[in-house]
Amino acid sequence: MDVTLHLAQDPAADELLGRSPLAALVGMLLDQQIPMEWAFKGPRTIADRMGADDLDAHDIAAQDPEAFAALLSEKPAVHRYPGSMAKRIQQLCQYLVEHYDGNAELVWKGVDDGRELLRRLEALPGFGKQKAQIFLALLGKQLGVRPTGWREAAGSYGDPGSHRSIADITGPDSLTKVRAHKQEMKAAAKAAKAKKG
Repeated sequence: MDVTLHLAQDPAADELLGRSPLAALVGMLLDQQIPMEWAFKGPRTIADRMGADDLDAHDIAAQDPEAFAALLSEKPAVHRYPGSMAKRIQQLCQYLVEHYDGNAELVWKGVDDGRELLRRLEALPGFGKQKAQIFLALLGKQLGVRPTGWREAAGSYGDPGSHRSIADITGPDSLTKVRAHKQEMKAAAKAAKAKKG
């Protein structure tokens, strides 16, 4: 894995995401209740604070939970909820150590069926179906991981030419389109809720 991603809209953060499978997974895990650029900048911030060039699942899994939470809480905080996200990142890394010898890329490397890959992603701590489908779409659209049936397994996030998620962000223009789509979805959900009430 060594591609250029544009998810954090920050060269150093995006460079790490493009070469580190674990950083990409951690960024995806952080991508909730905060702006996506902030979420995907998180792995670079964590690596810098740990004095490392990359993230290491064994190292993160072995960290003292309070110390790791404090590391994420330093200003500027890695997430709006640094304590709970520190716990989730450690759970993810512990799972990767237990099931994949700490190598995040083994979650998808050599998998030849899209449904199986989706199942593996959904099994990761902190990854529900939607997050797993979005990450699967990112793997297929930008990272060249395309097992048979990956688009179908990714659901609407796998659709070519759509601007539904981070899987479709390749620069500032596509970021704007994804943001617009998310706003439309929120407005539609709000209108549907108001209609019910």
